[in-house]
Amino acid sequence: MIAPAFLYRHGDVLLAVVPALPADAKPALGLILAHGELTGHAHRIHETGVAQLFTQGTFTYLQVTAAKATLVHEEHRPIELPTGVYRVWQQREYTPTAIRTVLD
Repeated sequence: MIAPAFLYRHGDVLLAVVPALPADAKPALGLILAHGELTGHAHRIHETGVAQLFTQGTFTYLQVTAAKATLVHEEHRPIELPTGVYRVWQQREYTPTAIRTVLD
């Protein structure tokens, strides 16, 4: 049986529920999922002590350890993420000259 995929979108940030952290994931500092290059705003977890960021190579993961964590950004409504592990990435866009990360 294939498990359903659960996705969360918050502006240019996408989170996908994954079964577990990769074994070689390393803890990262802070709770900022993506910095706003144009506005200076950031997609971040509002509360402290409810989640932890991890990296594995170029991949970022968020582990929510509390019942919920609130993802906030000044230009978007907050969303609540339930307990679990999420793969995090920024949306990319195609142009005739390159595939690039969307700037917020």
